[in-house]
Amino acid sequence: MNEYKLWYAKPAEGWSQGLPLGNGRIGAVVISSPGREVWEMSEVTFWSGQAEAVPGNGRGKEALEEMRAAFFAGDYEGGGRLAKQSLMPVKSNFGTHLGLCRITLDFADAKPNLAGENFRRELDLSQALVRSFSDTEGGWLKREVFASHPGDVLAARIWGQSPERVSFTLTLQGITETFETRAAAPDTLEFRAQATERVHSSGKCGVWSQGQLKIVTAGGSVECGADTLRVTGADEAWIYFTVATDYRKEDTGWAEAGSRALAGAVAAGYERLRGEHIADYRREFGTVELELGNLPQSVLPTDERMRRLRQGEGGDPQLYALFLQYGRYLMIAGSRADSPLPLHLQGIWNDGEACRMGWSCDYHLDVNTQMNYYPAEVIGLGDSHLPLMAYIEDLAQAGRAAARYFYGAAGWVAHVFSNAWGFAAPGWDTSWGLNVTGGLWLAAHMMEHFRYSRDTAFLKNQAYPVLKEAAVFFLDYMTIHPKYGWLVTGPSNSPENHFYPDGPESGVQQLSMGTTVDQELVRELFEFCREAAGLLGVDEEFRAQLAEAIRKLPPLQIGSRGQLQEWLEDFDEAQPEHRHFSHLYALYPGSQITPEDTPELAAAMRVTLENRMLQDELEDVEFTAALFALGFARLHDGDQALRHVSHLIGELCFDNLLSYSRSGIGGAETNIFVIDGNFGGTAAIAEMLLQSHAGYIHLLPALPAAWGTGKVTGLRAKGNAEVDITWENGELTRAVIRTHLAGRVTVRCGGRKTELEAAAGGVYRLDAQLQRGAS
Repeated sequence: MNEYKLWYAKPAEGWSQGLPLGNGRIGAVVISSPGREVWEMSEVTFWSGQAEAVPGNGRGKEALEEMRAAFFAGDYEGGGRLAKQSLMPVKSNFGTHLGLCRITLDFADAKPNLAGENFRRELDLSQALVRSFSDTEGGWLKREVFASHPGDVLAARIWGQSPERVSFTLTLQGITETFETRAAAPDTLEFRAQATERVHSSGKCGVWSQGQLKIVTAGGSVECGADTLRVTGADEAWIYFTVATDYRKEDTGWAEAGSRALAGAVAAGYERLRGEHIADYRREFGTVELELGNLPQSVLPTDERMRRLRQGEGGDPQLYALFLQYGRYLMIAGSRADSPLPLHLQGIWNDGEACRMGWSCDYHLDVNTQMNYYPAEVIGLGDSHLPLMAYIEDLAQAGRAAARYFYGAAGWVAHVFSNAWGFAAPGWDTSWGLNVTGGLWLAAHMMEHFRYSRDTAFLKNQAYPVLKEAAVFFLDYMTIHPKYGWLVTGPSNSPENHFYPDGPESGVQQLSMGTTVDQELVRELFEFCREAAGLLGVDEEFRAQLAEAIRKLPPLQIGSRGQLQEWLEDFDEAQPEHRHFSHLYALYPGSQITPEDTPELAAAMRVTLENRMLQDELEDVEFTAALFALGFARLHDGDQALRHVSHLIGELCFDNLLSYSRSGIGGAETNIFVIDGNFGGTAAIAEMLLQSHAGYIHLLPALPAAWGTGKVTGLRAKGNAEVDITWENGELTRAVIRTHLAGRVTVRCGGRKTELEAAAGGVYRLDAQLQRGAS
């Protein structure tokens, strides 16, 4: 197996150089230096705020008709004013995810080499372990940390070159206002905290947590203070940390879960816990391998490899394989099948930046949360998608009230962002808050999960009920455009972007009728629900309704500049350099635009991407770089896709390879960790190697010249198939297709095509010409 490691010869100087761990619920960023190690702890349900009803003005469709009349008459300012009166709720206790606590280990007594000579720290992606190695007066000192999913604890081991050399002081500190610690035993600290803050809520409401930290030693002694544990002269020390929260817990014994996990971990012992952790993790991680070429640069420290990429030195293709595997690692660490919540803006981690300003560390529904899960299926982590499926079900239930309160409509709707309790109302400014298809965009992941798995039980019991109710909303909510006769949404915005209705002198506007991303999402929804109802043999009358509605939807349009229109009308962009271009959805992750089936629309999408790239003041942000790469990959332009992935890794990632939004973007006060770039970049690398959205398995659809020779195993294709690909000098040499369902499978590569009559459990070996070998 490849040695997939992030490693560094320098001490970590802060959070952006720390290395992340996670078990799908508990997270940690480990910041290591010779004399000190800090664990920034988090837990995915540790949220401020609370569930609250957000009522509209009660005028529903009557108010909608007034707004729409203004927009149809070309009075965008007047329509926007009416929308603010009816569709702009007051911000209340929305809340934000918060960091949990900080654990500091001070090794001053070990007399470490503070100059950092012979110091090394690493994250081993193949085993999900963070390690560090340093020199001390008594010889080397090693530290190892992991977050166990089966054990539901964070565990660490510290040991030295000679006996009795392990000495350190551990301090447990709170991050929130309400944080209490006590000595629960001579070797154990207990803490209790509430997730409160005063930017996104009142400072009085939030999730409660309770946790324990215990040190076990071989030899030496342990002394306990109010918030410290001091180890002196031990041969080895083992640390165990666990936490539970009362998030959606009705019983009063919720804290006992943490105590049981701690007791179980201590009883099992470190080595057994470590072995079970690695075996559990490897079952997920070990399914995909990617080799793009191990050149001399591959052995350099990760930050040095990034620096060389940034300076254009290139020659390190395996860095992209490392980035893809890091994305897979982060997905496993942050989202397991039993995770209580899906990945938020920062996964399950928290650097404290987004939650202290207007952003909030929440679920953004206008690309960020969606992008978190863009790669899940293709990289073989469909189970990691399941927490999002459960969240969408909860959001759909909460969204019924939003549909009724704000639009007087049946079904469910959610808008631009949500929280741990399923907030579904519009945002508190219509300029960005009326993304009326935000919830639908998120729910489209249910379609993707089904397309990959073809799990009819999932379709029947989870996906179809949620998506049908979304379709019910749009059938009830949408209206016929009096000029065109098309069925349109609105008022809504093209997420966070704005336009000039009639040149700059007409003033900047945000709201209109029938934005392109809305029509793309609604068309996909209606077509999927119609197909799913047929497959399940239900709702014949509903299918007919959908078919009639589909015939009335607007077509995708090409504007006067050759671009794919972002709005129903051919408006001028008020900010051509804007970070969002949501109408890319029809190209990725959707399939309404493909170079083969809709070449004119594909060409228009290319013009849109190129026009955005030409802007001197382009809002250079992690998810935008990923969207560029994904778009060009779908247009089969591997070199352009690689250019943007390279920019993402080299310019928009911290030294720990976590992606960030630059200071100034969307009001950001500093560079802020946002994890969607990691997942978007991972998805883009996978899309360059394998695509399956257009009704066939497409091998090497966007292979860049720089990846001339390579091999990938274990990628997944829609229709529940797995694919291995090997290539040399830019050309396919062989492929293996493993099918888990019976049926016809089409495979393409370059201009070649083959048809397989596949069996469930079939293995099909193809040569460079896509000819069958021995099965």
